[in-house]
Amino acid sequence: MESITTLTMVRQFNTSVEEVFDAWLAPGTMRKWLFTSEATNKLVENVAHVGGHWEIIDHREEKDYRAIGEYKDIDRPHRLEFTFKMPQFSDSEDTIVVELNPIEDGCEMTFTQHIHVPHEDNWAEADILKAIDEFRDGSEHGWNLMFISLGEQVE
Repeated sequence: MESITTLTMVRQFNTSVEEVFDAWLAPGTMRKWLFTSEATNKLVENVAHVGGHWEIIDHREEKDYRAIGEYKDIDRPHRLEFTFKMPQFSDSEDTIVVELNPIEDGCEMTFTQHIHVPHEDNWAEADILKAIDEFRDGSEHGWNLMFISLGEQVE
């Protein structure tokens, strides 16, 4: 069994929507901020078209962390939708939507992640709510760190 929770984050960048959009798809830029850093990056592969896939392997503390997904929608430079999965932790596949809009001093990014939260059949409602909060809070913390790095890449 599982539940789904939604994480929505809004960030502003002092650059164009095109710069931010391209940072989500260009392997050379992705390797600097998306789930990884240049120092720990082992692999970035990206086939950026609808139906195409992406994969990132980050090596930290003697372990490989693999993130994979498939592109569902690419509408340059305004919208990107893709799946997100870390197979070593779960079979669950999240959906991420990135929407970019121009604003006076750059662009505004709205990031939405539909997070699948697995739970046990015997869990009480309180256990389920706790798991949902932990998954959402953990995802938000990780994305906050990545969005700081994204800003450093594009601004």
